[in-house]
Amino acid sequence: MEYNFDDKEYEWFKTEFFKISKLDLNKYKQDQMKRRISTYVYRRFKLSYAEFMELIKKDDYEYKAFLEYLTINVSEFFRNGEQWDILKNEVLPILMSNCKNKKLKIWSSACSSGEEPYSLAMLLTNNLKDGIDFEILATDIDDTIISRAKKAVYKLENFEKIPEEYQKWFVKNEFDLYGISDKIKDKVKFDKIDLLKSDYPKDIDLLVCRNVLIYFIEEAKDEIYQKFSNSLVDNGILFVGSSEQIVSSHLFGLKAIKTYFYKKDKK
Repeated sequence: MEYNFDDKEYEWFKTEFFKISKLDLNKYKQDQMKRRISTYVYRRFKLSYAEFMELIKKDDYEYKAFLEYLTINVSEFFRNGEQWDILKNEVLPILMSNCKNKKLKIWSSACSSGEEPYSLAMLLTNNLKDGIDFEILATDIDDTIISRAKKAVYKLENFEKIPEEYQKWFVKNEFDLYGISDKIKDKVKFDKIDLLKSDYPKDIDLLVCRNVLIYFIEEAKDEIYQKFSNSLVDNGILFVGSSEQIVSSHLFGLKAIKTYFYKKDKK
């Protein structure tokens, strides 16, 4: 049977982990996070929580592996394909009609290993009308995962599931790995941003944050949604995940326009 934190242990663990990582676990749903940590420590190490804390303080590899596990790096190209169809066919025309400086600014705000921002770059490259360019900022909290994303090399066991119109942007090598074409890679710039405490970029036309905020407590989500709204230009679009819905979106100056998509109202 797996060991579980009692409340006193969990409070101690959160405090100690914040000292080394600056990741505030108080902002995450407690029962869910306690279960994730307990499962990891029990299954992999069978250590006490004090012993595990000593391990990750001393072993940088194990610390980074644990941080990556906690920050929930799950991604794939064109994940939930029906949402990308809405983006292509219904939302992209709105973005193009509102584009004032002939360059769209896109922010992939929890980019994980890079599949999402590269998917965005492929979609925009294939479908933007002549005369409009774009740039993509891709950010994550995890340095290790950002480094992996920059390499843009992937093992794709189900390559055929990627829409045919985008397959041309993948280059298969002799190790059965797929790299991303330089034309797509060059459109994506990576940086580190902690959604809970970092400054956010400004004047964003399309902000993508999918399947991330479901792990946060309501107070943290509200704070992030307000900061997202502040990052968007007037009529800018926020693209969320399939399991997310912004209740009372008007409180953040946002209005639902399509399933998964919210537009920032003009001030």
